[in-house]
Amino acid sequence: MNAARPRLLNVGGGNRAIALPPWYAGFEHVLLDIDPKGAPDILCDAREMAGLEAAAFDAVYCSHNLEHHPAHDVPKVLGGMLHVLKPDGFAEIRVPDLDAVMRAYVERGLDIEGELYRAAIGPVAVRDVLYGLGRRIESSGQDYYAHRTGFTPASLVRALRAAGFGTLVRRPGRAYELVIIGFRAPPSAAQKTLLQLRL
Repeated sequence: MNAARPRLLNVGGGNRAIALPPWYAGFEHVLLDIDPKGAPDILCDAREMAGLEAAAFDAVYCSHNLEHHPAHDVPKVLGGMLHVLKPDGFAEIRVPDLDAVMRAYVERGLDIEGELYRAAIGPVAVRDVLYGLGRRIESSGQDYYAHRTGFTPASLVRALRAAGFGTLVRRPGRAYELVIIGFRAPPSAAQKTLLQLRL
């Protein structure tokens, strides 16, 4: 008898062409997004996850979606993640790191239009990280991609703790990216190996 594959809910993942971290290679990938153009498996706003089946997923991957919600809705999104996670599940949260952005802004003497780094889409300015990629949002008409909440390591930890996540592990991300994995229960040996964590 074959064991069921673990299930991953990719929250606000856009579309399947956007690569997931390699540790999710063996997972059944379920895409949740508000934009029908990416052909998500579940078409809904992340604030509505509490209406989905409870304890249905082993993991939630939320890469650069949480900052699109107003601060007063962040607890609802995180609560929805807990709702869909199995008791031993975890959520990987990736957001812009405003501490790192502000440090670069001051140390490099940047203007709000100053280039923080170059990405595949071209130069990324301070304002793009603070407010979302302004030029792309303005031309697309999809204002829900704008950033409405900013996070520092301390504020994201507070939000995850308030939502009910137990063990929190910070890991390196890309330039100006904050990555925290929140576990409902202490991580198992298998999860530590899967996620390459040293605790």
